[in-house]
Amino acid sequence: MSVGRLHVITDVVVQTRHSHEALAAMACLGGADVVQLRDKSLDRDSFAELARRVAAICREHRVTFIVNDRVDVAREVEADGVHVGRDDASVRDARTALGPRAVVGTSAGDLAHALEAESEGANYVGFGHVFATTSKEKSTPPVGLDALARVAQRVRIPVIAIGGITEANARDAIAAGAWGIAVIGAVCAADDPRAATARLKSILG
Repeated sequence: MSVGRLHVITDVVVQTRHSHEALAAMACLGGADVVQLRDKSLDRDSFAELARRVAAICREHRVTFIVNDRVDVAREVEADGVHVGRDDASVRDARTALGPRAVVGTSAGDLAHALEAESEGANYVGFGHVFATTSKEKSTPPVGLDALARVAQRVRIPVIAIGGITEANARDAIAAGAWGIAVIGAVCAADDPRAATARLKSILG
C-alpha cells in the first residue's frame, strides 16, 4: 500500500460545514492519495462506526485510508493503516497488530524522533509542525524548513511535512526534501474542499 504524497486529514473542529464523510469524499474526488480520519471527541464505538463509513468511501475511490491513533479501530474496520502519535501506541505494537502490509506512520518533531521512527519500522514520518498552524494548539514554535531539510536528508523513509501547509508554501516544503504533505485546514476549511485538494495535488505534480 502506497504512502502517497498528499495526505488529507479530516477535521470537524476547524470547520463545521462538512462531516468527516463529506470531507473524505471531496478529498478523494480532488485527488488525495491518503485520507486520514482524526476525531478525538468521539468514544470508541462511535469512532469505529465513523471509521467504517469513511473506509467504505476511500475503498470506492481506491484511496489509502488511515486511522489516527486508534490501532484497534484500524484493525476492526480493515483500514489500510494507522498513524500513531508520540503518546499513542508504538510503531512496533501497531505493526504487530496490523501486520506487515499495513501502512504505519508516526509523528516526529526533531531528527532523533524521525530516526527512531525509521528504526522501529514506520512506513513514513509526519514531520512538523513546519509552519505556524491554527488547526491544533501547539506549545512549541514551528520547526521550519531547515529542520525539515535535515530530516529529509537523514532518513530513508518518506517524510510528510505537516503543520501550516498551504497552497502558498507547499512547494517550499517539497523543495526542502519532503516526500509529501499532510493538510487539515488547507482542505477542510477551504470554500471548496474538493477544488482545494485538486490544487494541492497539482502543486505536488
